[in-house]
Amino acid sequence: MVKRYFLISLGWFSVVLGVIGIFLPILPTTPFILLAAWCFARSSDRFHHWLRNHKRLGLIVRSWEDGQGIPLKVRNRVLLLLWFSMLSSSLIIGRAWAAIGLVLIGSCVSWYLLSLPLLEESAESGGNAESTGNAELDKRSEPDTAGTGPGTPTGAGKTADGGKPK
Repeated sequence: MVKRYFLISLGWFSVVLGVIGIFLPILPTTPFILLAAWCFARSSDRFHHWLRNHKRLGLIVRSWEDGQGIPLKVRNRVLLLLWFSMLSSSLIIGRAWAAIGLVLIGSCVSWYLLSLPLLEESAESGGNAESTGNAELDKRSEPDTAGTGPGTPTGAGKTADGGKPK
C-alpha cells in the first residue's frame, strides 16, 4: 500500500516537472512524463489511462508504450538540447576527464535516440488515430478491446485463446 502511494506521488511530481519543462527549456519534459506513465502503470489504472489519453501529453506516452517511435521534431530538439547541455557543462567544469565522460554519455544517448523509429507524420500531427481518420493506423495502434473499458482489466470479456466470447 505504501509502495502504491509512493508511486502515485512520484508520478504526479513527475507530471508537474514535465509540465514545467514545457515552459523551461532547461528542464526536459519527455523523461518526466514517461516516468509518470511508468509510475501510474504500476500504481493506478485511472491515472495511467488519464495520462495516456491526455490531449497534450498522451502522444508522448502512447508513442513510447506502443513502440511507435518518437516524432522527428522531438528527437531533433532532444539531441540539440542534449549536446548544448553536455558541451556547456564540459566548459563549466573545465576538467578533461569530465568532458570525456560527458561526450561518451552524450554519444550513447544520441546513438539510442537515432536508433529509435520515427513516428509517422499523420500520428504526430493528429494525436490519435481516430482524429486522423486513418483506418490502417486504427488497426495497428488500437488493440481489440471488446468487452473492456476504463476500470476493466485488459483481456476481460475474451476467451482463453484471445477471441471474443460467444
